[in-house]
This record gives sequence, structure tokens and C-alpha cells, in this order.
Amino acid sequence: MATALIHHPYRPPAGFEAPQPGVFKASTVVFANTAAMRARNWKEKSGYTYGLHGTPTTFTLEARIATLEGGLHTVLVPSGLAAIALTDAALLAAGDEVLIPDNAYGPGKELARNELAAWGITHRFYDPMDANALAAMLTPATKLVWIEAPGSVTMEFPDVANLVRAARASGAVVALDNTWGAGLAFDPFRIEVDANGNALGVDLSAHALTKYPSGGGDVLMGSVTTRDPALHLRLNATHMRMGWGVAANDAEAVLRGLPSMVLRYAAADRAGRALAQWWAQRTEVVQVLHPALPGSPGHANWQRLCTQAAGLFSVVFDARYGVRQVDAFVDALKLFKIGFSWAGPVSLVVPYDLQAMRKQPEWQGTLVRFSLGLEDVDDLIADCAQGLAVMDR
Repeated sequence: MATALIHHPYRPPAGFEAPQPGVFKASTVVFANTAAMRARNWKEKSGYTYGLHGTPTTFTLEARIATLEGGLHTVLVPSGLAAIALTDAALLAAGDEVLIPDNAYGPGKELARNELAAWGITHRFYDPMDANALAAMLTPATKLVWIEAPGSVTMEFPDVANLVRAARASGAVVALDNTWGAGLAFDPFRIEVDANGNALGVDLSAHALTKYPSGGGDVLMGSVTTRDPALHLRLNATHMRMGWGVAANDAEAVLRGLPSMVLRYAAADRAGRALAQWWAQRTEVVQVLHPALPGSPGHANWQRLCTQAAGLFSVVFDARYGVRQVDAFVDALKLFKIGFSWAGPVSLVVPYDLQAMRKQPEWQGTLVRFSLGLEDVDDLIADCAQGLAVMDR
């Protein structure tokens, strides 16, 4: 009976079709014969060889993310940080240098300070709002330039096109952390298009699928997308050697979230702008950092490139409010939950110490970042109003 149950001859009929792709779980992939085993090529996705190298579920998700990003080839990894790590590991070697925006995602900077440094890879941080300064920093050792649009937490939106041009002039590969844009705010591979149809864009787009593609606040996953077959093969080879894979059920969860992503992003955009505009009228804050709002650093750059904005922004409280008072405001919020990440259904809030995060000395006051979920925006505004009442007690 044990053998009969394991080697049962029944096969379900072909032709099953449903709105949601099937979930295929596998470590072992079975081949019909040795010739089939030897003929399979996992590098170009012409067949299946081992669960770590892909299943119908992950291949389907990779194809859809490539379409979302405007690319041709996508590799899935276990987190957004893993997408940064894969890019660094695939493209850099001892003696190489990577340039990173000063306002980049913190853990990516820590990766450079620690693991990359231990491997003999140097790094420097550049001012993302000054393309000329970036151009002056480039050397023959610079093999990779990261761009983040907008910057993490402080939300400065750079002149992406001129940063790309500067990096291109040195021959460096250009990688963008496109988690905020999510493939919807702008096309990373078509930042500009000239009269002849020639496109200026990045080489690689890294994306934390944890955020808008998932949308549920319950999945960790990342991706790296490119239009360059040679770059994709480099990424794929490193991906295999590092042993990075994603679970089939996690891939299913992201596939389930993608159909509503456009609607969720648009809803978060509307709510984020409404709440940011409300904050702009409050005397408790000295600055609202939202790329779509005039006065936010890089607003003109956002305006030239983007059609939408993520539901994410920060406010800087007036210096008369100390950390204790700002923390009391955050603690008093009822609908906003204190937690990292963003783009899920629940609105989130986190206070940050700017002086510890940035080299730039002009930042003063305590910053609070808001991530808009899917609650009614009038309720979120009322929540912020009642939270402010505790600050003057």
C-alpha cells in the first residue's frame, strides 16, 4: 500500500484553468529520463531542474513583475534587502567601488559598511540631489551606482535622469531601488525617451515585493529586474550560488495581490496627499516631506518624471517639541500602528532620529514617517488631530 500510494498512476485531466495561478511546491523535480535531465537549462528558464531554480508558480510571478517594472527578466529573492544584496554580490568584486545615496535605505548602507567592506569592496555615499557631485566622484573603480527615488524616510526626490547620465559616462552599472515607485509612478527603464525613441533608463530595478505588490503586510520578498540578458545571467548565476529561493505560498500571496495593486496604489496616493496637505497647514510641523507637494525637496524632479506617488510621507516637528513630546503624539495615535515597513492595509507610523541617520547638518527637529493604509482618510486625519492634543499637556 505504501508503494501504491506513492507511485499511484492517476493523473488529473489537462485543461484546468482558473483566475489564480496554481501553487507548485517542490525541492525535487522529476525527469522523464536521463536525456531530459541533461537537456534542461535552468539559467534561461527553458525547463525545471530543482525547486530552488524555479517552479511554474515562481516563473509566473517573475514574468508579471518584469511586466510591472518595464523589464524583460526578473529574479525573485526572499526580501527587498536581499534584492540589494544580490545586486551587490553579482556585480562587485574585491577592489571595486559602489556609490550609494546618503539617503538610501539604512540596511543597504550597513551591508556596504560591513559585508562589502570585509570582501574588499569600497563604498562612498553621495548627495543624491547633486548630479554634478556624483559625476566628480566617479572613478575607474566605480562599478555600481545606486539610486533611490525618493530617499528613504526624508523623501528627497532626485533628478534621476541626470544621475543616470553621470553614472553612464563612467561605464558604471546603474541600479535603482524602485520600491516606492513600484513600477507605477514611473518606468525605471524609460526615464526619458528622445525623438528617435531611444530610452534613457537604469540597468537594474530592485523592488521590495513586501510592499505594494503583496499589499497584505504578511509577505517578505524582493526582486531584481533588468532588460539586459547578460546582466540577468550574472544575477541568476549568483542567485543559484547563494541558494536564495522563495516559498511557493509566498509567491502565491504576491500573485494574489498583484491584480489589485494599481487600485491600492492609487488609493494610497490620494489619501497620502490629502493627509500631507492637512499636515502642511499645522503649526506643529516645520516641513512636510512628500514629493508631490510643492516645497518638498525635489518636487520639480518628481513632477517631471512621475504620474503618481506612494502613500508615504514624513513630517518634521518644530524644534520646540522634544523627542518625549513627539513620542507621546505617536503613542496617542489609535488607527496608525507603530511599525516598520509600509504599503499594507493598516496605516503605520514611526518616529526617526534624523541626526543619527544623515550627515547633512541642516536637519533639525524630530521626524515622523506616515504610511497610509486603506482606512478612510478622514478618520486618519481625525486620529492625527486627537494625537496632537497630547503634545501640549
